[in-house]
Amino acid sequence: MITSPHNEKLKLIRRLGRRRSREREGLFVTEGEDLLAAAREAGAEPVELLTAAGEGLGGTEVEPALLAQVSKLGSGTRAIGVWREDWVDQPVAPCVYLHGVADPGNVGTVIRTANALVGGSVVLGPDCADPYGAHAVRASMGAVFAEPLVRGSIEATPGPRAALVAHGGQSIMALDGAATLCLGAEREGLPPEVLQRCDVQVTIPVREGAESLNVAAAAAIVLHRIASEANHG
Repeated sequence: MITSPHNEKLKLIRRLGRRRSREREGLFVTEGEDLLAAAREAGAEPVELLTAAGEGLGGTEVEPALLAQVSKLGSGTRAIGVWREDWVDQPVAPCVYLHGVADPGNVGTVIRTANALVGGSVVLGPDCADPYGAHAVRASMGAVFAEPLVRGSIEATPGPRAALVAHGGQSIMALDGAATLCLGAEREGLPPEVLQRCDVQVTIPVREGAESLNVAAAAAIVLHRIASEANHG
């Protein structure tokens, strides 16, 4: 049982709280039994599994107070897993391309939604949050283990491409046949160089005076449209 805060496995957990360390080591962390179960259901096994002593969860037992110290969730964490990042080389349709989506909760939610509705792959373009960061992994509810993730630019995605824009686009009916859905940051939207690579721009209509939709909510609407068309196509 681990009883020292200087244990190397605990040091690894702390280190992987930084994106640079995750990228260098190709590892990331999950907390909680639900994500442990989701990972195993997807066929993954942890590189390291640290569990609260006396809980009978397997892995290496740790004094609960020490486990809480390295937790991002705080007290109550009973299982922390270390996993290998699993990037794939080439995206497949139906593909979701994210550009400049810096909020990890939105990134994780889009991954979860894509996995639930269409499958395919999610491409993380420039200036996106790390999908393997703690908040993104939690928001994905374990979908990071099941949904193929790609690091890449818009040029790497399959065509035809549809861009979701806040204003001035066509109806989402124009999504029909798109192989890649492109989503940008909520304030800035997609940059001109991405829009130029898209075959169509679509807009979700909102009530007059309403703010534009959260990017994860917008993704859910258009991915549902894509899924419905595929199911009835």
